[in-house]
Amino acid sequence: MERDEDSQEVRDEGPEASAIEIAGPKIEMRRARGGLVATAGFLLSPVSWWNDLFVNIPIAYAFGALAGLVSEELFLPAMVLGYWITNVLGLFLMHRGLEDLLSKDGRSGQRRRRILTDLSVSAAYTIVVVLLVEAGVLRLPGEYFP
Repeated sequence: MERDEDSQEVRDEGPEASAIEIAGPKIEMRRARGGLVATAGFLLSPVSWWNDLFVNIPIAYAFGALAGLVSEELFLPAMVLGYWITNVLGLFLMHRGLEDLLSKDGRSGQRRRRILTDLSVSAAYTIVVVLLVEAGVLRLPGEYFP
């Protein structure tokens, strides 16, 4: 879509015109969307320690704590499930966003290998979370304040 300066009307020029202007240069919508999706995925993925520490584990903890209101026995399984959901979703979003952002046609030939790597990283982090719960470092909120 392009706005005519004089008449203030918006014209649709088809799929080829799907670009936005950010600070001067025009960026294809696919690449802009890919950047946003990759950023959201990065915030949810376990790519760096601070993402996991400040985003995924608190979300997983909240998920486990909510399930713990139903039954204390559900705390650990729900926390692991919440952790996996955030990690897998984050890795998927980051992978998909980067494909849109970096590739010319939006496709990648090594998708299966990357997904297996992403799942392996999530499995390793899950083991760490289970060990933290079993060691008593992570527990229900009521157990922190007797």
